[in-house]
Amino acid sequence: MNPFELLAETLTPDGADMKLTRRGNEYIILAGGKSLMSSRMHGSEEALATLACSRLRTHEEPRVLIGGLGMGFTLRATLDLLPPDAEVVVAELLPAVVEWNRGPLGPLANHPLKDKRARVEIGDVAVKLRSSPARFDAILLDVDNGPSAFSSPENAGLYNNAGLASAYAALKPGGVLAVWSAREDRKFEQRLRYAGFAVHAEPVRARLKKGGPRHTIFLAHKPA
Repeated sequence: MNPFELLAETLTPDGADMKLTRRGNEYIILAGGKSLMSSRMHGSEEALATLACSRLRTHEEPRVLIGGLGMGFTLRATLDLLPPDAEVVVAELLPAVVEWNRGPLGPLANHPLKDKRARVEIGDVAVKLRSSPARFDAILLDVDNGPSAFSSPENAGLYNNAGLASAYAALKPGGVLAVWSAREDRKFEQRLRYAGFAVHAEPVRARLKKGGPRHTIFLAHKPA
């Protein structure tokens, strides 16, 4: 087996170590020494975009917010679904992740940051939600490991009652909140309903039809 090659590293705001590594043709981002994401398993990230944004193909000037850039696969799939007049804002907490996507990770998803419809804002997506009342047609959260925070306990605030209330307020009537999760979470479904959403949980595979680990996409619709 090929050894890991360290390409770059950074620290999260709470001091956790995050590394960009490569093993053969596979890129892996490690958080605290554990695999957070891999370039070989991004089907569920693409499914997040497909489930949330397919209906926006015919919308005029749709606005989408993505929380977490990752390796760019969610952003690429979102852009591929949207019309030319769309706007996609990506809130990414770590400047290093943006640099990695403009560098070695860029070709993996065909350089989505070069698309004129995409704009990256460095900062906490929770802050963006609180400052954007009724702005977005879709909000996609692909932060950490989903409702069960993995790399940073601070991310849990996105998925508690206050965080979901902010997401609800940031959506236009009829908008959808789509949340990527590493696992099923019945308590999170209940919190979404308590926040006023109509909820559906969609099971997906990390490699879609090719299998891989099972993940869950939560689709939460704001009433029109």
